[in-house]
Amino acid sequence: MSIDARVLDSFARQSLMATFEARLEHAADGLCRISAPILPLARQQHGYGHAGLTFALGDSAAGYAALSAMDKGMEVLTVEMKINLIAPLTGDRVLAEGRVVRAGRRLVIVTAEVSVDGRQAALLQGTMIPVPA
Repeated sequence: MSIDARVLDSFARQSLMATFEARLEHAADGLCRISAPILPLARQQHGYGHAGLTFALGDSAAGYAALSAMDKGMEVLTVEMKINLIAPLTGDRVLAEGRVVRAGRRLVIVTAEVSVDGRQAALLQGTMIPVPA
């Protein structure tokens, strides 16, 4: 397991990730993996994991992938993020894997795949903007 110290520090300050009992599995060199159980507080009316959980994990994984590729003294913010929900979140644990597609000086293009128990559940694509820390 490799985790960039800046990412670890930032992740520890995210109260939403703490609420979801999310775990930072890996974050270095433009790749990030975050996992979380599907808790009762994050389910929708049919009992599936809520799309908000899917989006939050995917957005965070993509954002931390971007941060891991940034110079020291920089942070990133999401400018836009598109999500395709492919399958409902059923099962026990969700995994979001974010990747940097292209890191430019002004924009960072990212993608994330969210899966549950090895089954693809969502794809996200977005843009991050580097900002001074």
